Amino acid sequence: MGKVWFVGAGPGDPDLITVKGRDLIAGADAILFAGSLVSQATTRWAPEGCEIQDSKGMTLEQITQWLVNRGRERQQVVRLQTGDPSLYGALIEMVQPLDAAGIEVGIVPGVSSAFAAAAAGVESLTLPEITQTVILSRIEGRTPMPEGESLTELASHHSTLCLFLSITLLHKVQEGLLAEGWAKESPILVVQKASWPGEECIIRGTLENIKQRCQDEGISSQAMIIASPTLGAREWPKLKRSKLYDSSFSHRFRQATP
Repeated sequence: MGKVWFVGAGPGDPDLITVKGRDLIAGADAILFAGSLVSQATTRWAPEGCEIQDSKGMTLEQITQWLVNRGRERQQVVRLQTGDPSLYGALIEMVQPLDAAGIEVGIVPGVSSAFAAAAAGVESLTLPEITQTVILSRIEGRTPMPEGESLTELASHHSTLCLFLSITLLHKVQEGLLAEGWAKESPILVVQKASWPGEECIIRGTLENIKQRCQDEGISSQAMIIASPTLGAREWPKLKRSKLYDSSFSHRFRQATP
């Protein structure tokens, strides 16, 4: 038996894959990549003779059978997934058949599009005394949300919201946040294809106008929505500073000074 590695390919830029992920590709006997979301350029480190297959037209059953078959035949198999495998990656659905077949599994984390989108906008998702909480979620569509995880319930915390797979449901984002007291002027950041070379698109707006701005730009897929009280802090005249670097704050590497 070989081993199947689930590798987070990152948000889009092939250079944002981890060193470990790149090395596993370089030593792979077979690679199955999610071509609808992962750039084929990410497979450029694959060795000569490596079998490379795009899974964008495959069902879950076809994907798992491919992985099981290659795991039985090959020493090192890589499943390249967008972002991080643990976020919206159907990871466990693919791992269970491998477990049943007695094939070893390994996971390599990747950079999420939530963090790539924040980086594209030069934004911080947390700020002292503004919010220290980041919620990664999505809007209910074909997949229902579990009890207690509706957008209005999450929005009631008034912390940072990073919303995946929801760009076509911006009207629900507006309704949910407004219902929980977010102002119409609340800043919203939308980044399509965050980090993709030559394809990244950054849209800034308010809760009131972000849907129209995205429509004007033709943004209808592969976009991260960030709603946060921290957005735009780069332009604020005054910030609450982190205690970590405050001269009056002691820690094991530095003594406080008067």
